[in-house]
Amino acid sequence: MSMEELFHPMQEPMILAAAISIVVGAMVIVAGLTYFKKWGYFYKNWLSTVDHKKIGIMYIAVALLMLFRGGIDALLMRAQTAVPDNGLLDAQHYNEIFTTHGLLMILFMAMPFVIGLMNIVIPLQIGARDVAFPRLNAVSFWLFAAGAGLLNLSFIIGGSPDAGWTAYFPLASTDFSPTVGNNYYSLALQLSGIGTLMTGVNFITTIIKMRAPGMTLMKMPMFSWSILITNIIIVFAFPVLTVALALMMFDRQFGTKFFAMQDGGMDMLWANLFWVWGHPEVYIVILPAFGIFSEIIATFARKNLYGYKSMVMSMVVISLLSFVVWAHHFYTMGHGVMVNSVFSITTMAIAVPTGVKIFNWLLTMRHGKIQFTTPMLYALGFIPIFTIGGVTGVMLAMASADYQYHNTMFLVAHFHYVLIPGTVFGVLAGYHYWWPKMFGFRLNEKLGKAGFWFIAISFNVTFFPLFILGLDGYARRMYTYSESTGYGPLNMLSFVGALGLAVGFALIVYNIYYSWKHMPRNEKADVWDGRTLEWATHSPVPEYNFAVVPTVTRLDEFWFAKKEGRDITAGPIEKIHMPNNTGTPFWMSGFFFLAAFFAVFNLWIPAIISMLGVFGFMIHRSFEKDHGRYISVEEVMATEKSLRGDK
Repeated sequence: MSMEELFHPMQEPMILAAAISIVVGAMVIVAGLTYFKKWGYFYKNWLSTVDHKKIGIMYIAVALLMLFRGGIDALLMRAQTAVPDNGLLDAQHYNEIFTTHGLLMILFMAMPFVIGLMNIVIPLQIGARDVAFPRLNAVSFWLFAAGAGLLNLSFIIGGSPDAGWTAYFPLASTDFSPTVGNNYYSLALQLSGIGTLMTGVNFITTIIKMRAPGMTLMKMPMFSWSILITNIIIVFAFPVLTVALALMMFDRQFGTKFFAMQDGGMDMLWANLFWVWGHPEVYIVILPAFGIFSEIIATFARKNLYGYKSMVMSMVVISLLSFVVWAHHFYTMGHGVMVNSVFSITTMAIAVPTGVKIFNWLLTMRHGKIQFTTPMLYALGFIPIFTIGGVTGVMLAMASADYQYHNTMFLVAHFHYVLIPGTVFGVLAGYHYWWPKMFGFRLNEKLGKAGFWFIAISFNVTFFPLFILGLDGYARRMYTYSESTGYGPLNMLSFVGALGLAVGFALIVYNIYYSWKHMPRNEKADVWDGRTLEWATHSPVPEYNFAVVPTVTRLDEFWFAKKEGRDITAGPIEKIHMPNNTGTPFWMSGFFFLAAFFAVFNLWIPAIISMLGVFGFMIHRSFEKDHGRYISVEEVMATEKSLRGDK
């Protein structure tokens, strides 16, 4: 590849502006760390940390950056289609941002946001001092970050993926996509996917083996249950993606024919492998949100969660059914009647346990003393909007009807009505709810509520018109259309809604700045009068989480202990064993990044050398004798005294 081809994307003014902003932003960060002499602090406390809470915060920080990046793509798409025959974007540029928007929002925004909240909250909810494998947790994050960085680099060097976020073959083959864009796709997703798979193993082990004394599985909070089931799905689903991406790389870079349309290959093999992973992936990002809503609704309705056992069972059923519905994503691609009928039935069936959860949340709020906080507004807004997404999903489940709906904007509206209230509302609710656990102060409620109303109203203005456009025949993936179609007015309305969404997300970001400057820091640890164990420790949470690990005798132990005047964290303090920080995960992921970057361009010798660096770190770890450290009783007592505000 020539230098001109390598930097061809830079000839686009918007891409050049993005590249300049990235470089300037990086220079500002480096200059700031140098001027304030914070390099040592930054490396010791963040780049080399194994603290699950700090890793969770870094996941959320990256997720917010990717939300901004994917949001710009969304605005550009809506701007391009706002008026007929628009020339803002050409077809190739539209295909690239259409592809990266889906990838960023699903895999590099929703996933890290969920995993970030999981990292911060789960050890606290189950009364643990850490995750089962702290170093593996750090490796998971830095591999994800390497994948995110690699995908975003494609925007500047070589060209972005352009075959849609699903990368269907033969569109993703070198015949139809000869640039390196889809090489970036296969390798960036491979890196982040391996990190996610490690997270799945880590959190299953953490939840099964590290719960507080007395906390049986049926005494776990609902968010912990949702995370356990989510990580089981991850462990079963992500190896399929790993294999599919490896085969994709072989086809594109070594000339194999797994997904070709000749020489024994089968392009539909990719569609099947992708959606065998892809549909469980939908529930990987939605089930944790269901857990978040369960915690928030119970807390702010001042009632215990209605139907706890049925909620658990419904999540188990959803997880099982999520693996047997994948073919509904390609009803129109040549299945027989029998196959379509089976997947139509399973798709309709998965709506039943989801409906059980909706009714349980409504019955939890019945006769409750509801507090309309920002997290509760997101939970309340989720129910009617998600229900619209669910009902239209049942419409799409009918294979015969799907022949009309499938390739139209009706489908685009449907999955946004599922994923935005079902995931984005969920993580934003959890983000506002658990923010005090991260930083020791609350986000401003007025700004939080203003952000919610902008997002909730603008979301419907953006996506509801797409249902009507889809029923009127407006096809998906069209980058332009003629005025005679009559699609212009509703597309313009959708663009106005997208601008409103941008204002809502800008308010969320501004709320961080405002609250950091103005919100009081001396609030009590249990700011929401919560029910679960994370509210039994200080805000912000000390490194060791609990000076004394609580004992649990029933569901919502902390809530009942408060009512009975008991302190479940009282008891003799002993020295606490904690893992040491290490920079190995950070540097190892750097070598992974270099190996993947060189592999994108078929530069195999530097790629192999970079992988030798990865193996070198693995070998070093195998012989390293690091048994962690102990925090002394005196140090624990001093920390507890300081966090209580004792004189």
